[in-house]
Amino acid sequence: MSTSANDIAVPGIEERNWAVGCHLAALSGFISGIGFILGPLIVWLVKKDTSTYVSDQGKEAVNFQITMAICFVVSCFLIFVLIGIPLLILLSIFNLACMIMAAVRASEGRPYRYPFSFRLIK
Repeated sequence: MSTSANDIAVPGIEERNWAVGCHLAALSGFISGIGFILGPLIVWLVKKDTSTYVSDQGKEAVNFQITMAICFVVSCFLIFVLIGIPLLILLSIFNLACMIMAAVRASEGRPYRYPFSFRLIK
């Protein structure tokens, strides 16, 4: 990490790239179904000890994807009362939009906090 004129630690380019990877690794879930959690988890576990910024953003990404998984499971049960399908579509769009916003923010070196996320991993 380098420091700026205001003595605020700014993550280096490699740290920012790994943080972006933590957020975007969840996109593998659109292919595999389980990659939503596994993608960010793997990136976080590999890099958590090398950078506090990557560790923070990795935990944030994993926590959000766990939250989304819980919401997806609940929505699947709600298919039987006909509200589940629209919820699944909305959750997918919300998940994708939040991942993109998080990746952009992480690439700028600014920490991102997902909305409506359970902080299970601290």
